[in-house]
Amino acid sequence: MFAMFDILSVIVPIMFIVVFGIIIFSIIQGISTWHKNNNSPRLTVPAVIVAKRTDVSYHRHANAGDMSGAHGFHTTSSTTYYVTFQVESGDRMEFHVSGSEYGMLAEGDAGRLTFQGTRYLSFER
Repeated sequence: MFAMFDILSVIVPIMFIVVFGIIIFSIIQGISTWHKNNNSPRLTVPAVIVAKRTDVSYHRHANAGDMSGAHGFHTTSSTTYYVTFQVESGDRMEFHVSGSEYGMLAEGDAGRLTFQGTRYLSFER
């Protein structure tokens, strides 16, 4: 029995450090991308929309005060929207866009894409 407590006294702090490290790494990576985008030039180039896709994620949450059986949870979903543009050089770039912007864009649309680093700014037909 004491051996189990000895193992847990080692594993729990290690897991805490790993989770904390992952959180810190994610924050640093997000700040780095934000800084890089802010220091990148704003570019406007001719482009064609070649693909659109969505990524739907589902999240299961416990209902407040109700932990009994199948009724103790509810599910929510969130959708992330992506559009792929092809520029004159043949290069393709995929950008995260808002849902309203996604709905206004169609594959095959040609126009002028404005972006800054990995940040989508606009598309004008």
